[in-house]
Amino acid sequence: MSEEIKNVNVEATEAGTEVNISKEKNGVYVHEFKKPFEYEGKKFETLNFYFDKLTGKDMIAIETEMQAMGEYALAPEISRGFQCRMAAKAGNIGADALESMPLPEFNKITNAARDFLISSGY
Repeated sequence: MSEEIKNVNVEATEAGTEVNISKEKNGVYVHEFKKPFEYEGKKFETLNFYFDKLTGKDMIAIETEMQAMGEYALAPEISRGFQCRMAAKAGNIGADALESMPLPEFNKITNAARDFLISSGY
């Protein structure tokens, strides 16, 4: 398989509403906000998440951080808290910024983290 990024567009209609989901392959997810997201004085129109650059050390750091806060992820592929922290590391932003996003944006980003976990053999 080549190293180039391939786009896969999926369109679905639910109750008359069209949803367009764009996914990037090879461990990189590019998220485009429906409308700019502002957090602590910064405006974001897109964010890049480099899941392919994460290491085992990052996974352990996420688990340690969660344990320090009294949270546990028995199955990271279904834990939104774990996926949020993983995406934050991959996107070089704070988990608090992700948690402050509108729910549809948060869900798309954490779903990309989940999809990466599953595709990488977790």
